[in-house]
Amino acid sequence: MKRLIDLTNIEAKQHFLKCSSYFNGDLPKYISFQPLITAVSKVMNGAGFNQFKSSNPSDSSGVNYNLIANKDGKLAWRPYELMHPAIYVSLVNVVCEDESWTLIKDRFSEFENGVVDCCSAPVMSVDHQSDVATQVMNWWQKVEQRSLTYSLEFSHVFHTDVADCYGSLYTHSISWALHGVENAKQDRRKNSLLGNKIDSHIQAGRYGQTNGISQGSVLMDFVAEIVLGFVDLEISLELQGQSDFRILRYRDDYRIFTNSDDRAEEILKIISDKLRVVGMRLGVSKTYSCRNVVEGSIKPDKLAGIELQDLGTTNAKTIQKQLLRLHSFGQRHPNSGALRRIVSEFHVNISKQKEAPDDLEVQVAIATDIAFVSPATFPAVAGILSRLISLAPDSEKGPLWEKVRNKMARVPYNGYLEIWLQRVTQPATINIQCSSNEAICKIVNGSNEKLWENDWISSQHLLEALDVSQIVISSAEDESEVIEPAEIQLFTQNAWSY
Repeated sequence: MKRLIDLTNIEAKQHFLKCSSYFNGDLPKYISFQPLITAVSKVMNGAGFNQFKSSNPSDSSGVNYNLIANKDGKLAWRPYELMHPAIYVSLVNVVCEDESWTLIKDRFSEFENGVVDCCSAPVMSVDHQSDVATQVMNWWQKVEQRSLTYSLEFSHVFHTDVADCYGSLYTHSISWALHGVENAKQDRRKNSLLGNKIDSHIQAGRYGQTNGISQGSVLMDFVAEIVLGFVDLEISLELQGQSDFRILRYRDDYRIFTNSDDRAEEILKIISDKLRVVGMRLGVSKTYSCRNVVEGSIKPDKLAGIELQDLGTTNAKTIQKQLLRLHSFGQRHPNSGALRRIVSEFHVNISKQKEAPDDLEVQVAIATDIAFVSPATFPAVAGILSRLISLAPDSEKGPLWEKVRNKMARVPYNGYLEIWLQRVTQPATINIQCSSNEAICKIVNGSNEKLWENDWISSQHLLEALDVSQIVISSAEDESEVIEPAEIQLFTQNAWSY
C-alpha cells in the first residue's frame, strides 16, 4: 500500500488516468472508459482544455454526465458524475505538473500531525490487490482498530458526518486550502494559483457553479481530501494544546472520543463551525453518541451482520430460508454496507449451486425483492439471480427475467441499475433486448448517444477522441448468462469498507 501523495508527479498522473480512477464504481466488463481516456490524453498531450475550446464550457449545461443511482428504491438518489474527459484529463495535467504536485505534497504535510487523525488519505496498491481493496484495508486498520483501542482511554464516542459532502463543497475553498485564506483572497482572480485552476476546471463542467464537485472519481476524492485536510488544520488550530479527546476522520465521517457528553458537544460545535466555512454542514440525522466505545466503534449494521455471518445455516439449511433471513436483514438495515457484504458472500456460495430447486421462482422472487428495497445491492443480487435462473429450463428463463426486469423497472431514476439489468438480460442465451433510456445502455446497443456536451470544443481531433462507441470493448450478447463473483470484485471490496 502506498499513499498517492508519496508518488512522483509522473506516477500520480499515470494513476489518475486509469479507468478505475476516472470512474471508481462497478460496471459490466464489456464497458470501459480506458480507450477513450487514453485517446483524449494522447490528443491533448499535456495541454489544458482551453487550447481546444471555441467557447467557455462553463456557459453550457450537460458538459459532465450524470449517472443516477437510487439508494432506497424511492426518492433517495446518488448522482455519479462522469466528468467531461477533456476537462478531466486537463485537470490531471494541471495537478500533476511538477511544481503543482510539490505544492500539494507540501500542503498535505502541513495538514498532518494535528489533533484530527485523518484515516482516508488516498492510497494505491503496490501488489496484486486493486486500489479499492487497498483503501478498504486502510479503513479497517486505521479506523475500526484504532477506535477499539481508544476504549482504554475514553468512555464516550460521538459519530457524525457531513451532509452531501461533495454536493455542498464551496469550490473557492480549494484555493483557500492550498494557499491559505488570505493569500487566496488577495489573488482570487489570478489564474496562476493552482487552487484557482482546479476551481475553474470544476466550474467548467458544472455550468459555472461554485457549489459542489463531481462524485465518482479518484481525482475528485483527492480534491475533497485537500479541502477536508484544510478543515482538519483549522480544527487543530482551535484545539491546539488540549489532549482530553481524540478525533478520527475517514473522508467525511468523524469520530470524537471523550470522557463526557459536554466535552464531545464542544468539539462537535468546533468541527461544525470550521466545516461551514467551506460550505459544508454536519448531518444531524447521522449524529449519535455511545457511552461504550467498543460497542460504538463498530456500526450497528456491521454488528448485526457479524451475527448473521453464515446466514444461520445451522438452522436455515435451505436456500429459501437463507434468502428469507437475508431479506429480513435487508428490511432492518436497507442499503447498509453489512447488507452489501452479506449479499456478496451469498453470491459466492450460490455460484456453486448446480441443480434447479423445486422452489426456484420463490427464490428468485425473494432475491429480487432484496434488491428492490436496497438497489445498492443489485450488482451482487444480479449475480445471484443469474445463477438461479440459469438452472431453470430454457423455456422458463425468459419469462423469469421479464418478471425481474418489470419489477426493478419500478425503481425510479436509476440508470446505474439499468446498466446491470442489461448485463443479465442481454446475453445471447437470454436474448432480452434492453429498452432502457439510460444513454450508456443505448451505446452498448450501438446507438450514437451523447454523454457529454461537446459544442464548446473546436478541435476535430479531440472530438474524434471523444467518440463514445469506444467505451464498449466487447459485446453484451457474448457475455455468459451467469455473473461470476470475480466480475463484481469492486462491489465486493467496497462492501467490506463498511
